[in-house]
Amino acid sequence: MKIPQKLVILGAVFLFASLQTQMVSAQIKPVKMINPLLQKSTLQYQAPQFNLIKDSDFKPAFEHGIKVHDQEIEKIANNLAKPTFENTVLALEISGQDFKRAKMIFENLTSANKNPTLQAIEEEYAPIFAAHEDKMYLNRKLFLRFEALELNTLEGEDLKLTEYYLQKFELAGANLSAEDKDKMKKINGELAVLSTAYTNKLLVARKKGAVLFDNIKDLEGLSTDEIAAAKRNATESGQDGKYLIALLNTTQQPLLQDLINRASREKIYKASWYRAEKADDGDTREIIEKIVRLRLQKAQLMGKKNFAEWKLQDQMAKTPSPAMDLLVKIAAPAVAKAKIEAKEIQDLIDAQKGDFKLEPWDWNFYSEQVRKMKYDLDQNEIKPYFEVATVLEKGVFYAAKQMYGITFKKRSDLPVYHPDVKVYEVFDNDGKSMAIYYLDFYTRDNKNGGAWMNNMVNQSHYLNQKPVIVNVFNFSKPAKGKPSLISTDDVITMFHEFGHTLHGLFANQKYASISGTSVPRDYVEFPSQINEHAAFDPAILKNYAVHYLTKKPIPQELVNKFKKAETFNKGYDVTEILAASVLDMAWHTVENESDFKPTLIFEKEALEKYGLLVNEVPPRYHTPYFAHIWGGEYSAGYYAYTWSKTLDYNVYDWMMANGGMTRKNCDLFRKYILSVGNSVDLNEAFENLVGHKMEIEPYLKNSGLLEK
Repeated sequence: MKIPQKLVILGAVFLFASLQTQMVSAQIKPVKMINPLLQKSTLQYQAPQFNLIKDSDFKPAFEHGIKVHDQEIEKIANNLAKPTFENTVLALEISGQDFKRAKMIFENLTSANKNPTLQAIEEEYAPIFAAHEDKMYLNRKLFLRFEALELNTLEGEDLKLTEYYLQKFELAGANLSAEDKDKMKKINGELAVLSTAYTNKLLVARKKGAVLFDNIKDLEGLSTDEIAAAKRNATESGQDGKYLIALLNTTQQPLLQDLINRASREKIYKASWYRAEKADDGDTREIIEKIVRLRLQKAQLMGKKNFAEWKLQDQMAKTPSPAMDLLVKIAAPAVAKAKIEAKEIQDLIDAQKGDFKLEPWDWNFYSEQVRKMKYDLDQNEIKPYFEVATVLEKGVFYAAKQMYGITFKKRSDLPVYHPDVKVYEVFDNDGKSMAIYYLDFYTRDNKNGGAWMNNMVNQSHYLNQKPVIVNVFNFSKPAKGKPSLISTDDVITMFHEFGHTLHGLFANQKYASISGTSVPRDYVEFPSQINEHAAFDPAILKNYAVHYLTKKPIPQELVNKFKKAETFNKGYDVTEILAASVLDMAWHTVENESDFKPTLIFEKEALEKYGLLVNEVPPRYHTPYFAHIWGGEYSAGYYAYTWSKTLDYNVYDWMMANGGMTRKNCDLFRKYILSVGNSVDLNEAFENLVGHKMEIEPYLKNSGLLEK
């Protein structure tokens, strides 16, 4: 049969189009096939394939992932069918899986194991990521589909997820005019660039701030291992024969409590305090002053008086007033207690014929002597009982088993991003495997300061995902063959960060966006702070506090001394964190750009205003290196630690009144708090557990600011 010429031509056209489609598909397919970031990992629970991932994989993954995600968003926005939960909310929730996977792994690496290549990609893509998010949350068509949903037809997690996205749209500015949306996009892009630049400058400042000593006598008071570590640091940095002390991200530095040489203490303290204000490539002040102005412009574009008013809408506090009210109420008794502590230290200095006024670099050194005098307790006497691996496996893990029934198995078959990283599989109380857990203990000069928990894979029943979690610390790495001994503060940090891990492990949500630790900032620290109490619970302490040489458990006499001194130095501890919290809120409650002043002047005046300018007690974070609020996500939210601590002390008192941190009480805590993510009303969840609203008295009492 003869085929008409017109059909032959049409057939040729269709064949050509088909070939073109196949060619494009063939170009895209290899990208997915050869790029491990664009495929679900074949490892257990989709644990990242760090053995396959290369730095060069990230840019192609981002380009592909964003392109596909944009197409998915447009498809949802342009859907002509009536908006439903399934075709709008759920469709958005499960979109962008390749992009989200690549970005999550990238952010974990840039915070814990950055290199110049990753840093360059981070700087390049910060504004691209911001623009991509704006494209989604400032999409008018998409927002209208969400607004058209009938909320009264939804319930449970479906309703909560819908409300979550509606709030995200509103906070992003979905109701803005087209002109204002363009302004918002510009501001968000600039903020993304500045935040990344801040983080990278601070990394430079931290490296440059490391303190070099020529003479071993300058380090008198440090242990043999600490001196050996300082010598190794110097050798690795090309300063063989000298001693290098790296900085942590806080104002005070751990070694200050042991250094006998006052000049050495002053040198380290000042290196810490001035690290990011030296008018060099690590100076962050200009960036900070740009950030605060842009944040104010962003808030006012949204019709709010200041940035904090905009930022706190989805938090427990809701507005800046309750947050500041809590800080101010605690500030007065905290400062009063700190001044009493300062007088005790000054009296000791005078008794020793010191002939100098107490300065911040003296506090930890002399407060340890006061502790020893008052309680016959020496931190150096305790430290040998806290070897990091033992604290982890016989302390943190043991407590988790006693409190919740979960157990851990070491895994050596899963790839890691650095040789120091350890991996464990986690099993629930019924023996079923529930998660993969990574640990990264030791400080590196390419790692952000501090300690944190992150998800590498978020829990979601809908996506059939179990949690893959990492805890990152900055403990000093011991010399080869030597034990890694940590302080009591470090022990608390380990239990604290594992509290976040428990929050992630017990996540039991259908949707990833409201799963586990995806809760308000002023709530997320609460579960981790509860876990701090387990650190020095007598039964748990006895199990892990074992002398690294004698292998004998910590003597009960030492435990008794330790418990007796529990609220020692709390005036200082609370004041330094309140000072940082007030600084954050002061920067973010400014309502007129003309009221901003140069960084250091603004800080001084803010601390004076709230009675927190105490020379001997500096803020935990000085504005120039306050990474939580300039490079992290705690802007206008550092008060969250105090708000959460108040929730924590309320629950701790409830536990103590009902038998302590028993399995029964911890199971209730898991039921009402740890397992619900952001899938319920969190105020109600808290009140259902303890039987009342949050009260301030438990904080004051447990902190030693009021008589018990």
